[in-house]
Amino acid sequence: MKPVVKNTLVADSQQEDRARAIRDALRDAIVDRRLAPSTKLSEAEVGTLFDVSRTVARDALQMLAFEGLVKTERNRGAFVSNPSPEEARQVFASRRLIEPGVIAAAAERLAPGDMARFHEHLREEARYKLERGASARRAEIKASGEFHLLLARLAGNAILEKFMDELVARSSLVIALYGRTGVSSCGHDDHSEILEALEKGDVRTATDRMLHHIAHIEADLDLREVEAMTLRDALSL
Repeated sequence: MKPVVKNTLVADSQQEDRARAIRDALRDAIVDRRLAPSTKLSEAEVGTLFDVSRTVARDALQMLAFEGLVKTERNRGAFVSNPSPEEARQVFASRRLIEPGVIAAAAERLAPGDMARFHEHLREEARYKLERGASARRAEIKASGEFHLLLARLAGNAILEKFMDELVARSSLVIALYGRTGVSSCGHDDHSEILEALEKGDVRTATDRMLHHIAHIEADLDLREVEAMTLRDALSL
């Protein structure tokens, strides 16, 4: 019986790896705004596109649901999350609580090699800003979010990094839904100022710049509550 157990464990591990790979692909599509809020994610279609069983597709969608990027509705299926204005505010409130801790932890571990990687990343962000087109804009938004994830990785706390990974992903979803300009507002100059303060060992200034930066992103969102209207009323305006 041992070979059977071993084979079962191997198969389960392979299915889990495949589900994670699908989760990552769908996650990137959501974060890059290629999948809009409320888009239906059919288990059957996901399974067909990735050539996996519906069970594996369901596992991938459940992972995304756990992260808050997908919502499942009974008898309807899975959909890309459509966060309410209040949920959007909570995302940025959470970032204001967590990212100062990321700054403090990252400052303690910052090394010359880390600075080189950050500067290269800022150059990458700057290159995307010079390019035009939807794909360049998506790349710019993704690179802007990656700056915050680089700081979280530098902090050396896997749990903290996981929280930031989720928050950055949710932020991208919120920006896609509520952003006035349609971009991240994650300014290259803001990132440079945060990095400059960290390089000087000035944690207080780096923290202040980070909080200002988060406020800058949130200020680009239109989170006003809108009263529901009938179709007749909406078309009579």
